[in-house]
Parts: sequence; structure tokens; C-alpha cells
Amino acid sequence: MTMQRMPVQDRTRFLERRELKATRALSLVGLVLLWELLARIGWVPRLFLPAPSDVVSEAVEMVVSGELFIHLGSSLVRLALGFAIGALAGIGVGVAVGFFSLAEAVGTPVIAATFPIPKIALLPLLILWLGIGEPSKVAVIALGVFFPMAINTFTGVRHADPLLVKAAVSFGAGRWSVIRKVMLPSALPMIFAGLKLGAGTALLLLVAAEMIAVESGVGFLILHASNLMATTKLMVGIVVLSLLGVLSHWFLNWMERAVIPWRHT
Repeated sequence: MTMQRMPVQDRTRFLERRELKATRALSLVGLVLLWELLARIGWVPRLFLPAPSDVVSEAVEMVVSGELFIHLGSSLVRLALGFAIGALAGIGVGVAVGFFSLAEAVGTPVIAATFPIPKIALLPLLILWLGIGEPSKVAVIALGVFFPMAINTFTGVRHADPLLVKAAVSFGAGRWSVIRKVMLPSALPMIFAGLKLGAGTALLLLVAAEMIAVESGVGFLILHASNLMATTKLMVGIVVLSLLGVLSHWFLNWMERAVIPWRHT
């Protein structure tokens, strides 16, 4: 549908979204230019705040040498495994606690008691259980993703329309059919909200986990650069983390529009 054929209300909404995106882009460009200006005029020493141009030059050198790909590849593997395990476990537990009374009686107090514990504080214990290698790093990321996924899925299941549940049961649907065809579709908006929260938490825990007994990863890059006072390389690591956060947010938004398009019409 062309813009001229859009209803007036849809056209206004489209223009507002486009203006908002343009404003965000301009504000980001302005921030980067201000950062470059402060670094070039010397108000802030470049040792403490490298210029964006220096960060880009350093990033290009790391890409050419392959160093950045080594760190990024290691981090992406840990991040993907931890996120997938935590998300799937959280959805499963959230559905069970929200649908079955016995699971709710057992799971609710356990989640309430363990959720406030900082997950990075569990890393030494996970290292004792799983060893100092990759499993403990993946496990702490999975734990960080698990709790927002379980809580959001539970909330979404509990807010499913009871009339739809009764209608499905009256037509002979069993428990698993009700869960698959009624509960999960109703919980999808909350599930995607949990995925977005979990993505941010996963990045935080990834950096912390990669600062202990690893030889590659974005967290290792940041720690090693800070020890050497290589602030330009440190900023490259921070920018990479920021880009990972932005890309994960965009990807989850795209996925949400594809899976539940009625929420964005």
C-alpha cells in the first residue's frame, strides 16, 4: 500500500514513527560529534576518552588482524548457548507454574527466594560444580535469562482470557492443546518482553563471566585492555557490546512483529 492510499490516521502514525527515528539518529550523530570535538580540542585527555575516530581506527586494525573476530566469536557462542538454555527453561517453567497448581505451589516460593540473588555471585559456586571452563560461564548466563523468562511467561499464562480457555475445553481440547493453542499465544507478548530483558541481562553476565579464567571474549578484551591502560582498545570492546545490545533488540522486535503482527497494526 502506497502512502497516498493509507488512511489519514495510519499516515499520521507512519510519519510520526519516521520523525521519531530521524530524531534518534540525529541525537546519536550529535553525541558522537560532540565526543569527537571534546577529544580533539583537548578538554579531556585522549588517554581517558579516546576520540571516536581513534576507536574506529583501532577497530579496523583489530578486524584486519582477526583479533576482534576471535573475541567476538567466543562471546557469541557463550551468549547463544546461555540465552537459548535460559529462555527455553524459563518458558517451560513459566508455563508449568502458571497452568498446574502443584507446580505453582512448589515453583513460586523457589523462584521468589532465588530471583533476588545476584547471578554473578553464583559464579564461584558454579565453577566448583561445573569446573572453570565453558559450562560455568554458560550456566551463569542461562540463570540470568531464566528468571525474567519464567516470571514473564507465568504472568502471560495467568492473563490468558478464561473465556477462550473454557471454549477450548468445551470443544474437547486436552491440557496440552489448551497450553499450545490458547495459553502460549496469549502469553507471547509477555514472553517477548522477557526475551528483551533477558538479552540485556545476558550481555551483563557475559562480560562478568569472561573476566574469570578465559583467554578470549569481549569481557576478556575489556579487562585485558584496562589492565594495560589501552583505553582505545577498551572502548572498542564497549562499542561492540553496545552494538550487540542494539542488534539483539532490533532482532527481537522484528521477531515479535513476525510472530504476533496483530500487536503492531
